[in-house]
Amino acid sequence: MADRSYNVLFLCTGNSARSIIAEAIMNRAGGGRFRAFSAGSRPKGEVHPYTLDLLSRNGFDSGFARSKDWSEFAAPDAPKLDFVFTVCDDAAGEACPAWPGQPMTAHWGVPDPAAATGTEAERRLAFADAFRMLNSRISIFVNLPMSSIDQLSLQKRLDEIGRSAD
Repeated sequence: MADRSYNVLFLCTGNSARSIIAEAIMNRAGGGRFRAFSAGSRPKGEVHPYTLDLLSRNGFDSGFARSKDWSEFAAPDAPKLDFVFTVCDDAAGEACPAWPGQPMTAHWGVPDPAAATGTEAERRLAFADAFRMLNSRISIFVNLPMSSIDQLSLQKRLDEIGRSAD
């Protein structure tokens, strides 16, 4: 894959936490080589307030953040996607959307912090954990040698990143 800018879509169910966090991290960590988007198969219609607070506390501008349906990225005028990562937690029995088409795909499951229970501190810790996991995976991804790796090897690496223990 030649050195160029790549479009990346992060998909989850509600598009209120994990995929929004991943979009923010990728747009910063990607250093202009990656342009990230996020969407949900059943968007909540609003971004979780803990997501916005977490991004703010970590120095991210959250003005981009909105909960949106993945159909926006299947429209004819949508950006051509190079990568689609699902970040829903299939271990919890959560339904993950499938993405049709030609982009490279991988599953990077992360527990849904919006579903966390307990004290406020425990719920906020779930958001911090999701941020840490996504940040780790995205950091590995953006440092892959895109210009010198073949597609089969790249797919293998994407799958390995999704299985990483973080």
